[in-house]
Amino acid sequence: MNYQGEIDSLRAELRLLYKLIPEPTKGFAALSKGVKDNGVLSVKEKEYIALAIAVAERCQPCVNLHVEALMKAGGSREELGDVLGMCLQMGGGPALMYAAHALACWDELAAKSA
Repeated sequence: MNYQGEIDSLRAELRLLYKLIPEPTKGFAALSKGVKDNGVLSVKEKEYIALAIAVAERCQPCVNLHVEALMKAGGSREELGDVLGMCLQMGGGPALMYAAHALACWDELAAKSA
């Protein structure tokens, strides 16, 4: 799979959505910024939580975006593995499938940035 291509395509689709409905999407962006910029957890910790929810909810585009965000926030492949293990424990077989996607996305993006 080409995860970077998937991320780029999703961003293009989102830009079109933002143009169609600017006020709701601005509201969502403000919510996201408010959550990440405040509180006692680091952005990295918050991104791990978001990734775990994305795996549990089986949202592949969310998995891709949060893996990318985790890399930018300083996450490690080993930390990712711990989080994915918790996803498996909580989500069973379906979480296993999305955890595999999350790891493959990490590995592809890491190889491109190396």
